[in-house]
Amino acid sequence: MLYDNLGINEKGHLTIGGMDTVDIASEFGTALYVMDEDKLRSNVRTYTDAMKLYLAPGSMPLLASKALCFKSIYPVIDSEGMGADLVSPGEIYTACAAGFPPEKMYFHGNNKTDEDIRFALERKVGWFIIDNYNELEALDRIAGEMGVTQNALLRITPGINPHTFEAVNTGKIDCQFGVPIETGQAAEFVGAALKKEHICVHGFHSHIGSEIFEPDPFCDAVDILMSFAVEMRERYGFTADVLNLGGGFAVRYVESDPQVDIAANIKALSEHLNAKCKEVGYPVPAILLEPGRSSVATAGLTLYTAGGIKTIEGYRSYVTVDGGMPDNPRYALYKARYTVVMANRMNDPCDFKCSVCGRCCESGDLIQENIMLPEAKRGDIIAVLGTGAYNFSMASNYNRLLRPGIVFIKDGKARMAVRRQTYEDLIDCDL
Repeated sequence: MLYDNLGINEKGHLTIGGMDTVDIASEFGTALYVMDEDKLRSNVRTYTDAMKLYLAPGSMPLLASKALCFKSIYPVIDSEGMGADLVSPGEIYTACAAGFPPEKMYFHGNNKTDEDIRFALERKVGWFIIDNYNELEALDRIAGEMGVTQNALLRITPGINPHTFEAVNTGKIDCQFGVPIETGQAAEFVGAALKKEHICVHGFHSHIGSEIFEPDPFCDAVDILMSFAVEMRERYGFTADVLNLGGGFAVRYVESDPQVDIAANIKALSEHLNAKCKEVGYPVPAILLEPGRSSVATAGLTLYTAGGIKTIEGYRSYVTVDGGMPDNPRYALYKARYTVVMANRMNDPCDFKCSVCGRCCESGDLIQENIMLPEAKRGDIIAVLGTGAYNFSMASNYNRLLRPGIVFIKDGKARMAVRRQTYEDLIDCDL
């Protein structure tokens, strides 16, 4: 199977975490997100163990909450020694409601409003990632009004193309995130930040993009950031003790994708960082990483029920399901690849070429095109694998469809972690 927490039981049904997905669909209904807590913990431990072994004290992974944010996930990552990367007051509110320690929260975003800043300071969020001059001024002013000094990292842009999707490439110079090094603006930004009375700068943040399979782009980022850090020490007498390298390690969505050895990548990154610091005579900083996709994607899948099956002679066949782009918009957005299987007939020959599409009144409502499945029948259970990241968090009510719930499974038991929306929920804010 594509992931080690998946299997096929004696009924020929797909299992996740040892549980029959057809039984889960029968009990909780479809469309449905399913999350395997043990797989989530295993993914997180890959980071926490490797970072503890190879990187400087204080190093820590942070869950990129934009990938998946709901209350039940935060006690899990906290117990595994992970922090949280949060990009909005809504994500902060969710983490706080789950009892997540505020000192392990890192507040991102390139347009934090005054209300956002005050909201985070009131909740004693441990760290701000400051994106721009306007935010710098606002944070210093509001922190002063509240009588606090805020720990912070400065987001800078290293100007790296990590050869990933253009839509998720955030390290290049021409980007809405951070302040670029190459233009000289980042150096001026550091100087301005160090003068602020109510901000304590500890280091720098960069994020070069997502879906990176090898450590090389991160090593390139280290070279640029450490050279910049040396320059800032010479210019301002400031020594950075934290470098946040962002997220980006890839996920194997289909069989043709390469395997990703995250622990080996972290080891290679550590060796490169240590060598670079020795070369330039700089104390080795603590490293933060922000794995979202590689923490949660493989722990999740989505279950659907097949409805209409249609073959257009001379063209192609379609299998429609009771979900679609409202609960998995990534194919519609940028043709993201996923592995799709027929969960109730895993041992049947896959000799039916089809496109799996959703139920929206939208020609672009496609989940995957031109894939091979057993010949579909109404009522079959379709599973889309690796959907733990950027599915629930990007879900919408387009066509006034209900958002699916999330079932958490562990030790042979399933529980609702997020209930399915009701029709009453749809109109709850309507006046």
